[in-house]
Amino acid sequence: MQITSKKVLSEVDSTRVTRMEIRAPLIAKKARPGQFIVLIVSRKGERIPLTVVEANISAGTITLIFQEIGLTTKLLGKLNIGDSVYALTGPLGHATEIKKYGRVILVGGGVGIAEIYPVAKAMKEAGNKVITIIGARTRDLLILESELKAISDELHLATDDGSYGMKGFTTDILRDVVGLGGTAPPGGGAGHSKTDNVSGVGGGADLVYTVGPIPMMSKVSSITRPSGVKTLASLNALMVDATGMCGSCRVTVGGKVKFSCVDGPEFDAHLVDWEELDKRSKIYLEKERREDV
Repeated sequence: MQITSKKVLSEVDSTRVTRMEIRAPLIAKKARPGQFIVLIVSRKGERIPLTVVEANISAGTITLIFQEIGLTTKLLGKLNIGDSVYALTGPLGHATEIKKYGRVILVGGGVGIAEIYPVAKAMKEAGNKVITIIGARTRDLLILESELKAISDELHLATDDGSYGMKGFTTDILRDVVGLGGTAPPGGGAGHSKTDNVSGVGGGADLVYTVGPIPMMSKVSSITRPSGVKTLASLNALMVDATGMCGSCRVTVGGKVKFSCVDGPEFDAHLVDWEELDKRSKIYLEKERREDV
């Protein structure tokens, strides 16, 4: 479980996003889009879930992208090429159902952009028209633009501060793309990084897939719910054990208790209790703030 590659993708103030390749041949062989691994940095460390962004079977490596925000991710970020992590397990969770839907819209925010990449790639290979919408707080935190541009029929960009792409949110662009009105520029304005084959305003969707901050995913759900467009959200619920035993990642879906680690991580976004999920995500917020690396 040795680190074979490391690259800092973005760094703004105290926020750093890092890409790592780790040798894990058995996981690389079995991992599918939408699945994740659980990683332990050191013997006394906690477990953290990270999406398998890419799997290289020939090299026997998996690619992880993470934001150094808490104690464990900061410790992971201090490791270098040649170092090893204490333990890896996976792939975990249900893989995304990849098939030809037609027009697939993927919405990613922040580090969630890394999680939509393998799904977008697989959807394109399955013959879908792939429309990707990504956003971040500022330009320097917008990751994987070139990679997503290469596999998307349309790529739309948004930043909160307007430093790149459209000033606003991914959900503003989503309204425009599915034909509900909004502020995204039509046909190759500043909100697009790829202007060929852009269909302009509207066009609907056969599937919407979203990963990112809970408020963003909740808003995506509210936008697509009236039209009944199938919408999947890959949840970033808190996980401690990641085997369904601890119950930390439980979420209410359609009035029933589910566990993100074994039942997910993807769920019907229209059935998720977003308010409950948001509250549960903040349980350890104060303790996380007190951690000192």
